[in-house]
Amino acid sequence: MKAKKAKKGIFHIIFSRTALIAALLIVQIGIFIRTISMLEEHATSVYIGFVALSIVVIVYIINREENPAFKMSWILFVLLIPIVGTAFYIFMLIQPGTSYIRKRLFVLSSETSPYMKQNKGLIEKLRLSKPANANLAHYMSKTCGFPVHRNTKVTYFPLGEDKFCELKIQLENAKKFIFMEYFIVETGVMWNAILDILKRKVDEGVEVRFMYDGMCSISLLPYRYPEKLEKMGIQCKMFNPIKPVLSTQQNNRDHRKICVIDGEVAFTGGVNLADEYINEKERFGHWKDTAVMLEGEAVQNFTIMFLQMWNIYERKTEDYTKYLTPKTKEFRRELGFVLPYGDSPYDDENIGEQVYFHILNHAKKYVHIMTPYLILDNEMVTTLTYAAKCGIEVIIIMPHIPDKWYAFVLAKTYYEELISAGVQIYEYTPGFVHAKVFVSDDDTATVGTINLDFRSLYLHFECGTFIYNNQVVRDIEKDFQETLKKCQKVTVTDLRNRKVGEKVCGRVLRLIAPLM
Repeated sequence: MKAKKAKKGIFHIIFSRTALIAALLIVQIGIFIRTISMLEEHATSVYIGFVALSIVVIVYIINREENPAFKMSWILFVLLIPIVGTAFYIFMLIQPGTSYIRKRLFVLSSETSPYMKQNKGLIEKLRLSKPANANLAHYMSKTCGFPVHRNTKVTYFPLGEDKFCELKIQLENAKKFIFMEYFIVETGVMWNAILDILKRKVDEGVEVRFMYDGMCSISLLPYRYPEKLEKMGIQCKMFNPIKPVLSTQQNNRDHRKICVIDGEVAFTGGVNLADEYINEKERFGHWKDTAVMLEGEAVQNFTIMFLQMWNIYERKTEDYTKYLTPKTKEFRRELGFVLPYGDSPYDDENIGEQVYFHILNHAKKYVHIMTPYLILDNEMVTTLTYAAKCGIEVIIIMPHIPDKWYAFVLAKTYYEELISAGVQIYEYTPGFVHAKVFVSDDDTATVGTINLDFRSLYLHFECGTFIYNNQVVRDIEKDFQETLKKCQKVTVTDLRNRKVGEKVCGRVLRLIAPLM
């Protein structure tokens, strides 16, 4: 019986849609490389022409407005394999799909800008409290169109299961609409419970829109799963589905986790809709994740953020006013300032990284960080080490049990430089940390979906919530300290005692880290 099941499992893997996509992509890559190789083998002049073209490409890369880490990786690729490297880089530049999304997002941003105007008086109130944060709010409003708000209560959830309990309650209370946008969705205890609520809400006349990233089509959900949900009355979209066609567009995943209910409540954070996030299923030990719930005016930012993504491939104009809530004129001082923000790979602004830089550069006492990955560009390394050298207590909590071995060995290549500068690194011994949290000085924090790696900071659609002078910041710091008690500190001696193979592998991977 076991042998039969094993045979059936192997058969399923070999003939699954995932295997077919992988096979077709490998075939395309093989044809691509072989075609170029044939040119090299049979025509010296063509080869010389490609070498000359590679020089032009390298000059172009050097002069392009791009992160130096990306430039160095591409230059290395082009120099080592002139023909293939040059051809791949040119191929990347002429992708038609990416230019369409860029233009469409610009149009959507223009459509929504009238509803996202920044209250200038609010900026001035923030300037009286902390001028640097007023400057950040101005930057956010001008570059990505998301204003800062007051009158917003924030609740922090130190575990995925805590968020899940409150999410079910809020979904049950929905009267008008539910918008959900997630990176990972997998059938199980969590998603099945949520789906049951969504079906009931549809029957009650609540408008439900659900969007998830196309990576799920690889192994977690059937490719036509949106059609199944549509039959239940749930409007559903799969963003950027995986297709067996070579395209750089496949790099730009929707890594956001957003739920908006009636324009009055919103959730975000690291928690996806799968059982490991609520510790119903064990993967990599205990799963430590976090989330926040917003109630009040700042929810409007998430409403617009969702509708912008939803309408990328829509032809008709959205009636945004239908989903926005009125603002109040009175300010509740104890709720401080709340600024939900989105980050896009198409706006030429590294919003998520700028928020992290801002917190590090303006801290007076400490910056405490939780992140699952640590694959840093030079600017982030410099900022982290400079803060530590200035006497700021910088502590980073990382997983002890990684979900991706290659990301873990790569992360460790940064450890010694950071530790030598005074940055403290701890590993969460019970398992895996998936939280994306910065908290500083008992008054500032951000919680969202943005990892400290190249993918989150440069390639994915992401989101977060910047919080200042809200009492929830103390809850976030309290959770950090409780988590720290379950961690072990990493020392330089630990790093030097690692296996040689692990060290070498990490160093080699670091050469191509921006392209991974």
